[in-house]
Amino acid sequence: MSDYIHVLIIEDDFRIADINRQNVEKIEGYLVDKMVKTGEEALTYLKNCRTRPQLILLDIYIPDVKGMELLWQIRHHYHDVDIIPVTAANETKAIIEALRGGAFDYIVKPVDADRFAKSLKRYKQHMRFFTAKDVLEQDEIDSITGIHDPAHFGGTNASLPKGIDPITLNDITDLLKSNKQKGITAVDLSKQIGTSRSTARRYLEYLVSAKVIHTRLKYGSVGRPEREYMHRETYEQN
Repeated sequence: MSDYIHVLIIEDDFRIADINRQNVEKIEGYLVDKMVKTGEEALTYLKNCRTRPQLILLDIYIPDVKGMELLWQIRHHYHDVDIIPVTAANETKAIIEALRGGAFDYIVKPVDADRFAKSLKRYKQHMRFFTAKDVLEQDEIDSITGIHDPAHFGGTNASLPKGIDPITLNDITDLLKSNKQKGITAVDLSKQIGTSRSTARRYLEYLVSAKVIHTRLKYGSVGRPEREYMHRETYEQN
């Protein structure tokens, strides 16, 4: 995997395409390689591009392709490319078909910027998780597929305290679990997930209270010691 997650945007409205591009590139680690308006342009680009995108943001309603036809064409020819529909098509039938076609997520217009960002951050965490390991245990698979979301942390969304989002919570837990060698500080976590230090610390302290992670003081050569966090499984193995 390269340093960037390369993205192709398929959207016939150039204004929406540019907004999507800006929102994508606000997330560290993402790069929009191309924006196209039609299915023909998309397939031509995928056939000839030097660096194939890992992720496609796909509008279902584009002029030259009917419904989900383009999604299935891409899925048939490019098995290693992931797709997130970003579309006004909110009919149940369309959503079911997209998920059956392997869509990573499904985002309905008008797009909420925070929801959009959560989807891309989650995708990045998944890619990092997959590239870090050749073999996965069942509990790791469960965390990826969402079986542990949010029941893994003690119940329904309503049981989580205010300011704790279950998707972000699972992403942070996955990150800590995949980090087998060392702990992480709130500062380091904030940089990796793109939040403020106080937000990162709030999630970390919640996970400590839930006994999912362990904390200890990290002493440097100068200055005050920092709190360092690691997944409890990693702590017990060290």
